[in-house]
Amino acid sequence: HYGHPHQQYKTIHVAGTNGKGSVSHSLASILQEAGLRVGLYTSPHLVDFRERIRINGECISEDYVIKFVEDFIRWNNADQNSDILQPSFFELTTALAFKYFADAHVDVAVIEVGLGGRLDCTNIISPELCVITNIALDHTQFLGSTLAEIASEKAGIIKPGVPVVIGETTPETRPVFEQKVLQEQAPIIFAEECPMPSPLPDFELKGNYQERNLRTILCAASQLSRLLQLDGNIASALSHVCENTGLMGRWQTLRQQPLVVCDTGHNPAAWQYLAPQIASQPCRQLRIVFGMVDDKDIDTVLSMLPKHACYYFTQASTHRAIPAEHVAELARRHQLNGDTYPSVAEAYQAAFSDAHHDDFIFIGGSSYVVADLLSSNAFASQE
Repeated sequence: HYGHPHQQYKTIHVAGTNGKGSVSHSLASILQEAGLRVGLYTSPHLVDFRERIRINGECISEDYVIKFVEDFIRWNNADQNSDILQPSFFELTTALAFKYFADAHVDVAVIEVGLGGRLDCTNIISPELCVITNIALDHTQFLGSTLAEIASEKAGIIKPGVPVVIGETTPETRPVFEQKVLQEQAPIIFAEECPMPSPLPDFELKGNYQERNLRTILCAASQLSRLLQLDGNIASALSHVCENTGLMGRWQTLRQQPLVVCDTGHNPAAWQYLAPQIASQPCRQLRIVFGMVDDKDIDTVLSMLPKHACYYFTQASTHRAIPAEHVAELARRHQLNGDTYPSVAEAYQAAFSDAHHDDFIFIGGSSYVVADLLSSNAFASQE
């Protein structure tokens, strides 16, 4: 019905456990500043579904989304269609993105994998470049219980002859990638071995973990410059990622005095960087609004959290949220103390009411927690 819209423009495919959102947005920013019309497809969204599908930072229009869905329902229910399709939410969203980018005549689209890689519905594209940011234990119920198994799923995006940039490796994952590129006769570039410019460009994304992402981004950018003959200011692109692409929730400073920061990091690999960064922030009192969802390794994350903080345990408005009382109970085993709140907005309001101007409030634990915060009116009342 839609033909093959994804074949009408060049693509870049980005997979990985952590960092793929930051890397995708940063590469889109670099391509934009080189004068290209750039599609960007990422997930999940934080405030508005339309964030997932952007061109040069601008979200897809509501009208286009409505017309696409209505057209799909009409076509799918038509009499001559004996086989009714039952696409998942993500499959239909991917089809929407691919068609939108074709209709809008983008030059190139940065496509972020939804989950894994090998079986992900984005894996029908024939990209100019693949990027795999890193491998950590997450979504183990779908992707496997070892780093090698997860690497094998992510390596499923590697295509015959298409260069692949690998952001970070471990002794378990590197052989998996090396074997796959041998099979596919694909050039492989390890970002860990790429020479870095000195001094490093100023990167707008300030999370400690972004130092690793920056290496991956610069390495991928040098490949793209060669593949697409780019001519743009990479330093400017990296210092305007959020403005160019609308990225939110990555060590995002929401206000000063008290300092309020949110971050979507939601697994031990992310908290390995977040926890020390939070703990080292100078402040009178550290206050953490915290909640997680049920398929994450909450015990390991709790064991990393600063003990001296004042906690506000909460639950996001998703059926996957771990109840605030249960989070608090698990937290007590790790000497983390605080009250529970039925919503993220209430937890944040409580933290804000308790805070002095030189306190630090951090909100995180899950993308859903950050999403609830950013879409609540909690800030409107303070501006």
